[in-house]
Amino acid sequence: MKKIALVAALAAVSASAFAQSSVTLWGRANVTVESQKVGTGDRKVVVQDNRSRLGVKGQEDLGGGLKVSFALEHGLDIDTGKQTGGTFWNRESSVQLSGAFGAVRLGNWTNGSYFATADYVSMHNHDTGTSDDKLYSGAGWTSVNKVGYFTPNIDGFTGEITMHAGEGADKRAFDLSGNYDQGPLHLGAGFSKQDNAKQYAARALYELGEFTVGGYLQREDIGGATRNIWRLAGMYTMGASEFHVNFGGAGRSAVASKANQFTLGYNYNLSKRTKVYGFFTKLDNKDNNAGDLNSLAAGIRHNF
Repeated sequence: MKKIALVAALAAVSASAFAQSSVTLWGRANVTVESQKVGTGDRKVVVQDNRSRLGVKGQEDLGGGLKVSFALEHGLDIDTGKQTGGTFWNRESSVQLSGAFGAVRLGNWTNGSYFATADYVSMHNHDTGTSDDKLYSGAGWTSVNKVGYFTPNIDGFTGEITMHAGEGADKRAFDLSGNYDQGPLHLGAGFSKQDNAKQYAARALYELGEFTVGGYLQREDIGGATRNIWRLAGMYTMGASEFHVNFGGAGRSAVASKANQFTLGYNYNLSKRTKVYGFFTKLDNKDNNAGDLNSLAAGIRHNF
């Protein structure tokens, strides 16, 4: 019995040395108080959630450079405590195997083409809440039932290739994206397609001391109805303060209105994880005033 116990103890020590695992609870609480006017309605005061979330992620080191990891991310409204969407892990639920070859991921996650373009230039509030980019097209998008390959970082370049399995319920979909980050220059591009809907976009961002400027250009095609969408963004940092401005536009098509969006924002970083901020945003739909929005907001964001 003593020999068996000793062997078991040695095996446990050996296993723990070979495969180190960790699980992390993380999230974001992001909420504002706003004076909003939507369409032709009356102006009102609103407590607005800005895509708050709660996540669990973990990783096990399998040795030899091989790792397995998982991510579960839940969206919730801080102002009411309710979950967003119809499923609990609505933001991400995936498992991934990675190594020197890159990574293979299965499950549900946001398309890489979005992170490579629109999200990257939405610096003032990470493309959340009423000041999010309301013009960027999600044509050809789907986030569920996916298999994806992520390249390793090769001299600043990373790429993602994903496929959505229709499972007999809808059409298969594809999403491609690439990023290049080297020094002050940051480039990105993305493409997505499902059935007769597709989009492709390119992004550039440049850091020049306290100034950062960037933008993207996107082409949307939904069943032959095409239009161009674009956004320019700028940030000036001074100590803990950030001053933001961005402006975007979308052309008219057979299925969508011509529109413009303008946002002016200010962030004060209390720490690396916490900021207080304010912004004014205005969305102007040229063909449909009912879709207009303008909001003056002040809020707090805390990452944990």
